[in-house]
Parts: sequence; C-alpha cells; structure tokens
Amino acid sequence: MEKRLEGKVIAILTAHEFEDIEVMYTVLQLSQAGAEVVVGTLPQDALGHFHGRPAWPEKPITGRFGHAIPFDVLAEGNRYTVQSIWEMKPEEFDAAVFPGGLAPDFLRIDDKTLEFAAAIHRASKVLAAICHGPQVLISLDRQKGTDSVAGRNVTAYCAVTDDLLNAGAIYHDVPALIDGNVVTGRVPDDLPEFCDAIVDALSQA
Repeated sequence: MEKRLEGKVIAILTAHEFEDIEVMYTVLQLSQAGAEVVVGTLPQDALGHFHGRPAWPEKPITGRFGHAIPFDVLAEGNRYTVQSIWEMKPEEFDAAVFPGGLAPDFLRIDDKTLEFAAAIHRASKVLAAICHGPQVLISLDRQKGTDSVAGRNVTAYCAVTDDLLNAGAIYHDVPALIDGNVVTGRVPDDLPEFCDAIVDALSQA
C-alpha cells in the first residue's frame, strides 16, 4: 500500500464497550497507510464510565466482543500506542476518529473529549466518525458551538438518523462521506470505504 499518510498522526478515541472491529480495522488500515496511530481511551474514573459484563474497578477498556485495549492480538508499540484522552494534546494530531459501539455514550458526556475534538475541528483538521460515532459530533456541536454535523452531508448507523436530522445534518444512507474536514461512515461493513475516505481527506489536508 502507498504510504499516503507518512508523517500524519491520528487519534482514535474510544471507551468501554467500543465496537471491536471498528477500532481494530481502523488502526490497521491507517497505520498501513503510513500514519502514526494513537488509541486514546477514556480513564476509568471518567463520569459513569464502566463495563458491566462483568464489572470491576480496574477492568481494562474492553469492547462489546471482549477485546481489551491494549489489544490482545496486536502488539502495542508496533502499529499503535495507547494514551489517556485526558493527557492528549490536539496540536500534536492531524485527525481524530470516533468509532462506534456504546463507547460514544461515554465520550459525548466527557468534556475533555469534546474539548479535544473541538480543537481538532476548529483547526480544520480531519474529524471522522463511524456508526454510532457521530453521536459524539452531535454533542460537540451542541456543547461547543461547532458545525461538525450541522448543515453537513453525513452518514451513520440508521439508529442515529433522527438524532442527526434533529441536529441539522443532511443524512445519506451511503457507506462513507467527506464534507469539508468531516468524514463519516455508516456501519462495520463500510469500514474499507470509511478508511479510504479518511486517507483521502488527510492526503488533501
């Protein structure tokens, strides 16, 4: 694969109950394209942040299908590193990506996550979200006064359609879309198109 993202640094932001394939596939594809990938996770003591199947205080960040971060099948330090979202600095990144699952429910009520995303967006850097990930962008617009979905052409999982329309977005039932610096994807089956769109958006940035 052509290393179109050589020199780019990408944050993939997530939390408990992430959609496993949406995080892992995106890590692999963007690192294969040459980017430095940092998986940012919400700290255990963030508001309401817990995984209940089963729950214990120090449980690693865990996806809906049981993969933990750092990933049990991908060595940390090879294609990705892990940081706390609360310690990440937006000026060090070229893009922020929000995968789906239930993790966006935690991320959209975390002010530090929203401040990070707002800084990325206001700097016209690439802001991307797939499946339930655009829920974070809806909260970003309402709480931080951005226009990450308002007035933009977007896609997402069908359950998020009404939320996006109520937030002023123009919804399309397609695999992936680029509107300005914002990239959205629909569902896990559309991850190839979503990642290609992120690469395209970053290549033009």
